Amino acid sequence: MPTLNDVIEAAGGPLALLRSGRSGSFIFPVTSEFSNWRDEQESWRSSAALMDLSQHMPDLVVQGPDVFRLLEHLGANSFRGFGPMKAKQLVAVGPDGNMIGDAILFCLGEDLVRIVGRPPALNWVQFHAETGDWKVDTRRDERAVIVPRKREFYRLQLQGPTAGEIFEKVNGGPMPEIKFFHMGRFRIGQYETTALNHRMSGFPGLEFFGPYEDFEGVRDTLLEAGAEFGITQIGGRAYASVATESGWIANTLPAIYSQPELSAFRDWHSGNSFEGRLALGGSFVSDRIEDYYVTPWDLGYTHIAKFDHDFIGRDALEARIDEPHRHKAWVEWDRDDVAKISASMYNEGDRRFKYLDTPMATYTACQFDRVEKAGRHAGNMNLSIYSSNTRSFISLGSLDADAQPGDDVVLTWGEPNGGSNNRAIERHTQTTVRAKVIDRPFGETTQGSGHH
Repeated sequence: MPTLNDVIEAAGGPLALLRSGRSGSFIFPVTSEFSNWRDEQESWRSSAALMDLSQHMPDLVVQGPDVFRLLEHLGANSFRGFGPMKAKQLVAVGPDGNMIGDAILFCLGEDLVRIVGRPPALNWVQFHAETGDWKVDTRRDERAVIVPRKREFYRLQLQGPTAGEIFEKVNGGPMPEIKFFHMGRFRIGQYETTALNHRMSGFPGLEFFGPYEDFEGVRDTLLEAGAEFGITQIGGRAYASVATESGWIANTLPAIYSQPELSAFRDWHSGNSFEGRLALGGSFVSDRIEDYYVTPWDLGYTHIAKFDHDFIGRDALEARIDEPHRHKAWVEWDRDDVAKISASMYNEGDRRFKYLDTPMATYTACQFDRVEKAGRHAGNMNLSIYSSNTRSFISLGSLDADAQPGDDVVLTWGEPNGGSNNRAIERHTQTTVRAKVIDRPFGETTQGSGHH
């Protein structure tokens, strides 16, 4: 089987491989709409949204006496206080300090951690577990790429202003106090479940999991109990837009493709892996793969600057701490320019602009759309959606420090050369969109932090 190094060499370099569009965009393996995506979007701010996370993320189980030492060796963020029935975000960087990926660590025992998230961070952990001198064993519970399948655990999320009332009803009484990023147990009717307190849609809620055999019973119990509180099932189309509203840049490019010191990782890794089939697109074009790598600061992960332990990439991050950093930012599109894109669908040939899909306008697995301020490149947007909550198109990405809320910027929409050779992208003409930098789509008091 070809390795990641093999397919990079065969394609003529990492950028040629990534721009060939081998994977296209990722489709969430869940019903696309249970009602309609507009009402589903609004439910996480008006009632209660039930999201099914059971299928689209792999789980990596790491168990053994060295599990905490291994994860601390790979995580740029602090591990103080981490232990059983607690969760933590893993922020993994390479030796150069650029992001490999992030995931959520669920500590289920003294030497047992379940890692859930996008594949790059999990693959990085598995590589080190298998090739390093660590007393750990690993096991994967793979995601469903197209057709839902039986997993070890179901994983659900209930968010929104009425979620608390639904939880109390199915628990048969007051809920246990679960601190932020801690776990606790409660009942959903006849089923016991384990919950993590974190946020994905901007309102408090719980992510909870249990044996997959319980999935249908747990879901049906919640839907019946939550009917009076407006519970709404979230389909794949609406779910795809959660990250942009919540502020999690979910589709970063893992910084693994070019560094000589990561050649052993690329030789270990399959060319048919997530990273080997990742599709790169968008209007930002560079002939250097390194220009697509990002640091934790670019993603808003400023908490990595504690440097309270040794980890891969620490020296590089400490050396770069005083450099200018981009910051996580949202922009809101000008409505007349959005209408201009839609109207261009009537134009003949390739005089139309790139199709603006809704609610998620991201059309490739990893998207970089160029943003300019006062005529100069000021950053890139990675996720673009129509939000029924803001009644506007919004994008999430990273901008230079001097691009602040209220500033006018211009986003370039569409591919150079009309989509080049990627057959997943229709022929079109690039255009520009006026936009304004906004602080965040919603108020600080309700904004959550989604990490899946």
